[in-house]
Amino acid sequence: MTSPAVLCSAMQRHRALFKQWLLVSGRKSRASSAHLPMPPTLSKHNGQLQPRRRQFHWTTRSRSQDVEFTHVRYNVQRLGFAAVTTEDMMFFDSLLPGRVVTDPDILEASNVDWLQTLRGRSQVLLRPQTTEEVSQVLRYCNDRNLAVNPQGGNTGLVGGSVPVFDEIIVSTAQMDNIISFNTNSGVLSCQAGCILENLNNYLEERDFIMPLDLGSKGSCHIGGNVATNAGGLRLLRYGSLRGTVLGLEVVLANGMVLNCLSSLRKDNTGYDLKQLFIGAEGTLGIITAVSILCPRKSAAVNVAFLGCDSFEKILDIFKESKSMLGEILSAFEFLDYSCREVVCEHLKLRNPLQEAPFYILIETSGSNNDHDQEKLNHFLEKVMTCGLVTDGTMATEENKIKAIWALRERITEALVHDGFVYKYDISLPLERIYEIVIDMKNRLGVRAKRVVGYGHLGDGNLHLNIVSEAYDQQVLDSIEPYLYEWIAQHSGSISAEHGLGFKKKDFIYFSKPRAAVQIMQQMKAILDPKGILNPYKTLPPFSQ
Repeated sequence: MTSPAVLCSAMQRHRALFKQWLLVSGRKSRASSAHLPMPPTLSKHNGQLQPRRRQFHWTTRSRSQDVEFTHVRYNVQRLGFAAVTTEDMMFFDSLLPGRVVTDPDILEASNVDWLQTLRGRSQVLLRPQTTEEVSQVLRYCNDRNLAVNPQGGNTGLVGGSVPVFDEIIVSTAQMDNIISFNTNSGVLSCQAGCILENLNNYLEERDFIMPLDLGSKGSCHIGGNVATNAGGLRLLRYGSLRGTVLGLEVVLANGMVLNCLSSLRKDNTGYDLKQLFIGAEGTLGIITAVSILCPRKSAAVNVAFLGCDSFEKILDIFKESKSMLGEILSAFEFLDYSCREVVCEHLKLRNPLQEAPFYILIETSGSNNDHDQEKLNHFLEKVMTCGLVTDGTMATEENKIKAIWALRERITEALVHDGFVYKYDISLPLERIYEIVIDMKNRLGVRAKRVVGYGHLGDGNLHLNIVSEAYDQQVLDSIEPYLYEWIAQHSGSISAEHGLGFKKKDFIYFSKPRAAVQIMQQMKAILDPKGILNPYKTLPPFSQ
């Protein structure tokens, strides 16, 4: 048995190395807003190193040390997993030299979620670089009954990416190589740790784009996107990840590597196993590589930002957009006045329109700019003539397009500066979407500082956000489970694109029948019989 002195020396060595790395990279100092640029890093593609930039979403709204431990706030009992020993640390150190993190200061960022509402107490973070290393880590942890918490960019909003207790964090941050890209088929294969924005930048240089776009694209990982079946801003045009992901490489709990990294669009041989892991939030296996179908970059992109005085008129505008814009319609987003107010107040963004109860962002993408602008102009002329729109502006230049998109994409960031945020990602029939926002405003009254609604109208996805001055259990009790009951009564889903994670796992029955949940639990038991992968997440215990 290795002596405590040897373990202490190893840990001190890790701390010194990673503190030095932090100081060099600038990660020791947190920024006061999102999109903190990081120094260039290198990625190997076809044997050549290529520069790449990373961006991380951080906030200094409160110190992470002030966040209450998750197991204390939610009264969670630790399951019977083993604790990390000296021998375990020596194994990890030999397998991943220089890539075992034990410094509490560094671990803190991976123990706390982006919203700073959940906090684990993991004492070990591993940074594998290859699928084989992930395989050896999981095989060892499974044999030792050590719980594992897979983690990508840690941008999740339901607590699926941070530990609840002392689970070993397995980060994909250093698994960020592009494996291949085929310009004929548009199929990109890459490791799971590639940052979404970096992938999109890589593809744009080749006249392609990622089929997925998110506000957290500067720091989220493609593996995490797939693991949560992220929706995003382009779903209306390109569909969900379940349709665009062609293949996956996944490491199972026992270390077995499941290589289904196909690049074929049609493969009708047996069960489509990759679908098991899309949206499973790392509870069935760790995604290590992704094969995804990427569309060509549109030659013509136009954005219209419109003001509207009622949600009923938004629905009428949406109908007209589908009819008149058809194949070039790529996004239809809406936000209410409170959303516009909060981004202008906290982020100092400029609103190009006069004040209105609602705003709509419409994007078109096509191959012929004259054709697209003509269609868009006819559409805008009709909705303004009919009195559906009170004010509007159109942008064709890239910098102006980005400025308009920022009013929509940075709402989450702005709300964090406004107070404690209770975030809900739900889907409802279109005609019901905004009713719940009004209902919640009336229900909470002055206890809520702000209740806002925004989202992707094209796929019925509403982001309901409620802000109070500080965390208030009485406010939370007034929201849940009332909100989930309301959603179930109106044939909606309690999670549209963020997953269930830790926060929503016990409410799954509001969206799925018990028989379906039981089958999910059985699948979990088959693929991860010891339950070491992302425990306490996604599914309720068998007893429920």
